[in-house]
Amino acid sequence: MTDARDASGNLLPDDVRLTPFGKFLRSSSLDELPELWNILCGDMSFVGPRPLLVRYLERYTPEQARRHTVRPGLTGWAQINGRNALTWEEKFALDVWYVDNANFLLDLKIILKTFLIVFRREGISSKDSATMPEFMGVCDKDKPAQLPKSFKS
Repeated sequence: MTDARDASGNLLPDDVRLTPFGKFLRSSSLDELPELWNILCGDMSFVGPRPLLVRYLERYTPEQARRHTVRPGLTGWAQINGRNALTWEEKFALDVWYVDNANFLLDLKIILKTFLIVFRREGISSKDSATMPEFMGVCDKDKPAQLPKSFKS
């Protein structure tokens, strides 16, 4: 992405700043390869909820924060069930479902499906932007997260 800004100094939308090479890296998922270093260092796992920006921490509900009870991963349950085509609430619901149901066979299923989804280039962008919009939190912190209608365990 470029660092292009408007006249007021604000960053332009991601779809404007994304270069052709950047689009290729995202669509092929090659932009994820540097995370292998984090796996080798023990900071990440192959499977787990995707790491998010630190500035989002204060915006999580207690239920959403449960995603941090397992090590973050290169791929995860939300990635094989919609990736960036999901809403934030759906992603968090899938991450928490993974935390509650994690096991070796589920991790193996996630890894195998990840290869298929990356090959098909599914769910790379959200429907409204080239990248995932910023997570702003939810209005009703007491409302339980809902799994997406297309969810299959």
